[in-house]
Amino acid sequence: MTDFTGTAILAKLGLRRDRIILPIWIYVFLAIAFSTPYSYRKLYPTPAAIAQAGAVITNPAAVALVGPPQELTLGGLSAWKIAGFAALAAGLMSILTVIRHTRAEEETGRQELLGAGVLGRRAPLTAAVTIALGANLAIAIVTALGFIIGGLPTTGAIAFGLEIAATGWVFTAIAAVAAQLTENARTANSIATATLGAAYLLRAIGDTAGPHGPAWLSWLSPIGWSLKIDPFGTPHWWIFALPIAATAILTTAGYTLAGHRDLGAGLIAARPGPATAAPRLRTPLALALRLHRGLLTGWIIGFAIGGLATGGIATSLGNMINSSPQVTKLIAEWGGNNGITNGFLATILSLFGLIAAIYTIQATLRLRSEETTQRAEPLLATRVSRTHLAASHLTFALLGTVLLLAVAGITTGIGYGLGTHHLGTEIPRLLGGALIQTPATWVLAGIATLLIGALPRYTAASWAAVAIALIISELGPVLQLGQWAMDISPFTHLPKLPGGTITATPIIWLLIIAAALTTTGLTTYRRRDIG
Repeated sequence: MTDFTGTAILAKLGLRRDRIILPIWIYVFLAIAFSTPYSYRKLYPTPAAIAQAGAVITNPAAVALVGPPQELTLGGLSAWKIAGFAALAAGLMSILTVIRHTRAEEETGRQELLGAGVLGRRAPLTAAVTIALGANLAIAIVTALGFIIGGLPTTGAIAFGLEIAATGWVFTAIAAVAAQLTENARTANSIATATLGAAYLLRAIGDTAGPHGPAWLSWLSPIGWSLKIDPFGTPHWWIFALPIAATAILTTAGYTLAGHRDLGAGLIAARPGPATAAPRLRTPLALALRLHRGLLTGWIIGFAIGGLATGGIATSLGNMINSSPQVTKLIAEWGGNNGITNGFLATILSLFGLIAAIYTIQATLRLRSEETTQRAEPLLATRVSRTHLAASHLTFALLGTVLLLAVAGITTGIGYGLGTHHLGTEIPRLLGGALIQTPATWVLAGIATLLIGALPRYTAASWAAVAIALIISELGPVLQLGQWAMDISPFTHLPKLPGGTITATPIIWLLIIAAALTTTGLTTYRRRDIG
């Protein structure tokens, strides 16, 4: 028996458990990679039209949000549009995968049961890293295939797929280190995702620093490395040495740290809590606040930064339109006849709604994680009812989403209002455009609640609902899906604000559906066995 005995069996078990969530990630990457060059070919049909896109991709606000300029070709524009967010998504997927199969398994006690058999000490970490690296390689393959099917050069498509995978590999290794530092899976996730956010922020600062600013900061970011490869220009293949070396070094560090701690423990010792809980923790709602506050705070910071950047882009939208009629056409399609700037802002606020739905599902599923980690049973052994416990978590899932959307609307209004000198009118206008996304996110929360109550083994399918809504919203108009297909997403039924007309009927129906799903989920949760 060696330290790696049982790795293959654990990897097979991990793939079996991830049979829903990993294919969803991979399919989303394939769909976006295929649709992006398809839509850009229609938007920029000639080299002259492509050249006019220079004003868009060099805009400082757009560079900070999306990434540095690429080659002014169809492939370069396609890579520019999705590279930054794709790298961010690959990093997030890698972090969640590694922590789920390492630290979370130890926290729930399953790893100790498996370790009682013929299982090497480093087999769990090896299996988790192998799954994450393999998933990123699959993403690289499908992304390259999507670009090739979309008519882009093969060499550039392969380089682009590898640059996304390279970012995922680095954060696989970062997650392997984070899993050794703390005994709590949520804390490990927070450490790794905070590193991911810092990498994106360093990249944004460095890419917008200009010739006399700290442009070197982007070289400190794994995301910055990937976005400098320039796959459809003259690919800088040597840059791949940086993420490969970082992955090897950090993975080795993870293995080394794993050998210096006990099973279930972290290198950072947990601080003992007080013998008696503070008065503020004596209710399920107060406990839920303590559990959700870290996650919610991180999302608030991210939405605030995104809102300010979006407002800045909207302020300079006029210059983009004057230099590129194709941008005018695209934004007009986004916003219909409600005005170019309103159309852009309405589309961005809809995107904030889709992103906020990710938090909604995360916060809702915390109820299930409290159950699987056996922390819910001690509470339910007291006078706390199941409904009361579930409602405490749903409060932060539902109202936390409202808070995130409010932050997005306010900060976008600030960014746009400062540029237009109409701060007092733009903030309430864009706040309303953000908050109108609430009913659709609550429908997704209702779906997650129903799965927790009726089909707890399949709660991962909640992410499929988010993925479907995202794919329909992003790719539906490009692929010219029928109205029946577009109507599957709850976000399709919302008015486009600012600029659109509010119709109460679809909003009321969405709220009714959300209430029915949530009520049914709570009823079934109250009647089934815990665990």
